[in-house]
Amino acid sequence: MVHPVFDNLPTTIFERMSGLARQHGAINLGQGFPDDQGPLPVREAAARALIEGLNQYPPMRGLPQLRAAVAGHYARTQDLQLDPDSEIVVTSGATEALAAAFTALISPGDEVVLFQPLYDAYLPLVRRAGGVPKLVTLKPPHWRFDRAMLEEVFSDNTRMVVLNSPLNPAGIVTRDEDLALLAEFCVKHDVLAVCDEVWEAVVFDGRRHRPLMTFPGMRARTVKIGSAGKLFGMTGWKVGFLMAAPPLAKALAAAHQFLTFTTPPNLQVGVAWGLDNHRAWFDEMPKDLQRSRDRLTAGLRAADYVVLESQGTYFLNVDLAASGIGLDDVTFCERCVTEHGVAAIPVSAFYAQSPVTTVVRLCFAKADATLDEAIKRLTAAREAMA
Repeated sequence: MVHPVFDNLPTTIFERMSGLARQHGAINLGQGFPDDQGPLPVREAAARALIEGLNQYPPMRGLPQLRAAVAGHYARTQDLQLDPDSEIVVTSGATEALAAAFTALISPGDEVVLFQPLYDAYLPLVRRAGGVPKLVTLKPPHWRFDRAMLEEVFSDNTRMVVLNSPLNPAGIVTRDEDLALLAEFCVKHDVLAVCDEVWEAVVFDGRRHRPLMTFPGMRARTVKIGSAGKLFGMTGWKVGFLMAAPPLAKALAAAHQFLTFTTPPNLQVGVAWGLDNHRAWFDEMPKDLQRSRDRLTAGLRAADYVVLESQGTYFLNVDLAASGIGLDDVTFCERCVTEHGVAAIPVSAFYAQSPVTTVVRLCFAKADATLDEAIKRLTAAREAMA
């Protein structure tokens, strides 16, 4: 018998839209990966390690040199002081880090606060751990939560809150005052926070990501999750980081050892080299992506689309209703890929209930020529569907 959490789970919207893009020869602005292959020096470091270095089991918690590099990176960029030996666990990607956190820290019946739109792995992983989801619904254009929304879902049974910031698909960076409010509720209700911060380096317009872990009362109750694949724009590498105070990190490592146990050592070496030696990337990469964001935004606005603000991630969103398009997001995306040759993602797919059905997500981490051709096709789509 199949566990009910996984029985009849539908194919993800990303796989569906990418399949349609392949079938129709469309430009794929649906799945969130760059056209670029990632920084060559980092890839070369991993290649050297594959040929010259260790290819047997590395330490379960991760190579010491990578854990030290992770600690150094977050000390420089976010003023976080992490002990590489007792507070960092290297995982096989951020999704595995999430699975380890939920497996280790949720007991059957625990209530878990989740903000929707949400990453599609959250709900099945929380439910498989026995957690009871309590959903907070965020809506465009600002995608914010307030005190009343938190009061509605926090209770004496709340064990955990999961926060994704910068938020995919909304493209917003959670404001400091909202983080402070969430920290207040976590302390008041003695709640753990799992912070999915994989987009932390991809923020625009002079913003700086601030982790929830740095707020009063949160250092000992927060699990911070990072992703080398997102940091370096190499989504296939699947190297993630779990960061938490020693008692939490011990439990996280115990879960991790029975999920993937460890992560390819050459990739760990490459990430460590990049964090220590390729620092210019973290200045150049967001600037390049911001230019791509602005290019796609300008082209869409010239075609009379209403584009919502993108503060971070690889994504921007179009408000169909505000653009005068009377279709729901799923219908628009299906017609867009089959009739006009551009794949996008309906944001309603990121909701478990009461979805927003008028917003479409586009990935701008693409070459200029790809974006320019997509703009032409989306202009034609608007003319046909408005």
